[in-house]
Amino acid sequence: MSDLTLVYFAWVREAIGRDEEQVERPAADVTISALIATLATRGAGYAEAFARPEKLRAALDQHFVPLDSVIGDAKELAIFPPVTGG
Repeated sequence: MSDLTLVYFAWVREAIGRDEEQVERPAADVTISALIATLATRGAGYAEAFARPEKLRAALDQHFVPLDSVIGDAKELAIFPPVTGG
C-alpha cells in the first residue's frame, strides 16, 4: 500500500513546520476529519494546527472536498485555511 502525501498551506504549514510529508495511507473508509484528529496527537505544532478543524478546508488530489469525505485511494491530501480573494 502506498503512502499518502499531506500538503500544508498558510498557518497550518507554519504551525507544523513543514510544507508536506508522507504518512502511511489510512484504511479506505477513514475520513479526512478522522485523519486530522489523529494528526493532532502528533505533537504541539500539529495540535495547534488542527485545534479547530471547522476552520480548515481540504482537497483530495487537487479537488476541494468536505472534511467528512473518505480519503479512499487519493494520492494527495491538502489541508489549508479558507481561501479568500478579492
